[in-house]
Amino acid sequence: MTNDPHRPVLEGKKALVSGIANEHSIAWGCAKAFRELGAELAITYAGEKTRNYVEPLAREVGAPIFMPLDVTKQEDIAAVFAQIEQQWGQLDLFVHSIAWAPKEDLQGGLINSSAEGFGQAMDISCHSFVRMARMAAPLMKDGGAMFTMSYYGANKVVSNYNLMGPVKAALEACARYLAYELGPQRIRVHAISPGPLKTRAGSGLKDFDLLLADAAERAPLGELVDIMDVGFTCAFLATPYARRLSGETMYVDGGVHIMA
Repeated sequence: MTNDPHRPVLEGKKALVSGIANEHSIAWGCAKAFRELGAELAITYAGEKTRNYVEPLAREVGAPIFMPLDVTKQEDIAAVFAQIEQQWGQLDLFVHSIAWAPKEDLQGGLINSSAEGFGQAMDISCHSFVRMARMAAPLMKDGGAMFTMSYYGANKVVSNYNLMGPVKAALEACARYLAYELGPQRIRVHAISPGPLKTRAGSGLKDFDLLLADAAERAPLGELVDIMDVGFTCAFLATPYARRLSGETMYVDGGVHIMA
């Protein structure tokens, strides 16, 4: 491995970042970090309402590809990857930061969740990563890296996380199995597990402010992480310096996960 010390380490790399909702999104931290290290970006948005928040961010990082993406519609997924193939001919990095559950199922406790709501949460938050990875992999002709966003509640019970705990546990397992299946193509796959952050997605959890305060108190480093902590972690894992790492669940939480 040789790198020009005067050249941004991700220069020439093409990165797809999905899941940006606004400037507080974890995915936005990833996009900014990738761009700072030289990567070119493709950015998606979930719908017209979201577009108003995401389009200025895409312009800020000079993203040449900016497209709608509803992961429940296979035609949307196909269109994004078709555009990437047409415009770039390849893909090196892919960030999946998409999660959703019906509010009544999310806030009512796991035991009260409906089969329909559980299935929707699993489809959008977990299997959409598999569907997108399936289309990303053939474009990663020189190998690459894929990332999906999880949370500590996948492995330990977190009050009010409810059905998203099992869903994120499944997502982490998917990341490991994809790492195994795509390894021969030199594609590395990681689940990233940030501590609680002040994002729009997090605000849907009951008593989320208490969760934030508890995490800050319990973290050995004594403070919450931010979106750029997550972004630069993904950026490091995307570089040749992390070329032998794959299948990890990487905690970015100030050490909260080590505490009893």
